[in-house]
Amino acid sequence: MIITIRKGTEADIEQVHALVQELAIFERAPQEVTNTVEDMLRDGFGENPIFKFFVADSDEGIVGLALYYTAYSTWKGKTTYLEDLVVTERLRRTGIGRMLFNAVAKEAKEVGAKRFAWQVLEWNEPAIAFYKKIGATLDGEWFNCRMTEEQLQSYIA
Repeated sequence: MIITIRKGTEADIEQVHALVQELAIFERAPQEVTNTVEDMLRDGFGENPIFKFFVADSDEGIVGLALYYTAYSTWKGKTTYLEDLVVTERLRRTGIGRMLFNAVAKEAKEVGAKRFAWQVLEWNEPAIAFYKKIGATLDGEWFNCRMTEEQLQSYIA
């Protein structure tokens, strides 16, 4: 199978959304995906795009995704944040994930990012081993904090 890594397009969004759903199942939280194809089209290709992505394309269609965006660190400056990296289950451990990761890392260098950041679940041993192998820092000191849409709506500011 020949794999091509390329920047994602609007035409890819339905397959990308299916990979997002597959990732949610892998991460044991399929019920958490509320994002829709329409949301992704608007947020990735609308008037103010807020994310970009690379896909791993094959003769079977899109088999991998690396979705990222620009964040900002008050200490470091421009940050490329890798939100999700997923390869369809039957093709994991074939090097496609590394190819996608490398594409985002290269993009981070090209845009002058001062930091490249992402998260990994504590039980995802294959991913943790990969990140350690490439020399990434895994920081156990910080807690992830977030509010759901409902929590945000009920929050009194």
